[in-house]
Amino acid sequence: MPPTQVMARLQPMDLTSLRAVLAEWRPLLLPSRFEKAQQGGSHSLQLGLRHLGGIQWLELCWQAEAARLHAIDPPPRQGEGSTLAQQLQHGLRGLALVSIEQPGWDRLVSLGFARRPGEPLDKRLVIELMGRHSNLFLLEADDRVVALARQVKPGQSRLRPIGTGDPYQAPPAPAGSPPDGSPSFAAWQRRLLLLPLPLERSLRDAYQGVSPALARQLVPAPWLEQPVQDLSPQQWQQLWAAWQGWLEALEQGAFHWQQSGDAYRCWGAAAASTPDDPGPEPLAINRALAAYYREHLGQRQLAETRLQLRQQLQRLAEREARQARDQQALLTAAAGSEALQQQADALLSQLQPSRQCIDTAQKLYRRARKLRRSIAAITPRLDHHRQHLAAIETSLTYLEQAETVEQLEGLRQELEDLLGRSTRPGRRQRRAAAANGGEPSPLLLHTATGVGMQVGRNHRQNEWISLRQARRGDLWFHAQELPGSHVVLKSSAMAAEEADLQAAADLAAHFSRGRANGRVPVVMVPVEELQRIAGAAPGTVRHRGGTVMWGIPERALSLLAARQP
Repeated sequence: MPPTQVMARLQPMDLTSLRAVLAEWRPLLLPSRFEKAQQGGSHSLQLGLRHLGGIQWLELCWQAEAARLHAIDPPPRQGEGSTLAQQLQHGLRGLALVSIEQPGWDRLVSLGFARRPGEPLDKRLVIELMGRHSNLFLLEADDRVVALARQVKPGQSRLRPIGTGDPYQAPPAPAGSPPDGSPSFAAWQRRLLLLPLPLERSLRDAYQGVSPALARQLVPAPWLEQPVQDLSPQQWQQLWAAWQGWLEALEQGAFHWQQSGDAYRCWGAAAASTPDDPGPEPLAINRALAAYYREHLGQRQLAETRLQLRQQLQRLAEREARQARDQQALLTAAAGSEALQQQADALLSQLQPSRQCIDTAQKLYRRARKLRRSIAAITPRLDHHRQHLAAIETSLTYLEQAETVEQLEGLRQELEDLLGRSTRPGRRQRRAAAANGGEPSPLLLHTATGVGMQVGRNHRQNEWISLRQARRGDLWFHAQELPGSHVVLKSSAMAAEEADLQAAADLAAHFSRGRANGRVPVVMVPVEELQRIAGAAPGTVRHRGGTVMWGIPERALSLLAARQP
């Protein structure tokens, strides 16, 4: 099993990034007409708003660890039939977005909708970005709740239970005072020195709108653990200058995207534009945030799905190994039939065997025959469990090498088939199959001379490239005695050179259990010598003959880096 991967740290959206997003929305979306609502996931809503330049889509998400809102590219059609999407579609039909408000210093946004600009608001859409308390509300003009993302029952919150039909109550104001640039340095310093706390806690307790991310943006991280009374005069002056810079950026709308590793920052002056570089594009921060959360949440989903499938495969492997041991024990016992036969023969070989000896011999013969018959039944069952164990080992290799959630979903479907639980394809599987023409989508690459190569990333893709798409003249590569992918070199289309054969061997070594080794033995076989093993998992083949080559897994990286997007 590979070493545990470090989960990327996800920076929550704070008040500063929220103001930066809304600053980009206002000039583009005020006013704009509501067109469509759909639910992109269990914790997100997508809105389509038509403005002078076309339709702009927004995503509003109340997921606890990634509550956010930002503009997105046009999403695929999905989730229109959800109750929440239907309620918004009905409630906002024919209305225009005429106001975007973010009151105070809390992470709360109110989108006002009216029949036309200048008229009283007809509906309000309020999203609260407050960690595990995040929520979304559709309100009537009198602030009565028409629809909401999640009901909050009295048992969940004594202070603010809320449901459909209740009057909306804003969340309690955050602790601390609103930040203000008017106090002098001495007054500001005295406020932070009221209690002997670490600097980060002192900033967050004293002022609203200060998040852990903002604190790290104001001063070097080691300072945040220092007690405020231990800060030097130079540290105080540096913190004061950064504090004033942050307040000035909020006041002037000086927002600019910067990212460093897993952290991002949305405030501060951008580099001066030149005639060749006219400045940031519209919604630049929105698009950067969308890309940031898409990448980080995708990594989390990939890691979580990988863990779930690994646990399922390991449990299945334990079950198959246990059943294989049971069958092997029965087979071992069946091997004693010859000894029983010899015992019976010895009893009957006496000159005058007694009636008791004859009865005993007959019983021994019957037991021997029964054991011999059982061998014919046990052997196929033992082969079946061994084939399943080999398929599971190969699936574990595919699992650890999967790069996308889509690849893991293919493995999940194969696992359900292996367990015999596969039913009518679900919506996601049908949509994926339709997008791919209903056919597997193996990895496609080309050698330096242009010869095509296909790499199967799961059992079904292996079956497709090796037994269904392969043509006479193609060559099949696989790591010798190791779980891994099938690689087919399409030498039927054009003559392959020695470098092409080596490239295919390197790929087969890279996509195998031996990826971490310096060299891996790889067997090369003409595809016409392949034969599918009946009853085994898809893509399980046997072959006659073959040539063994040495594949270098590291050399395959250049082939993968050069592939076409």
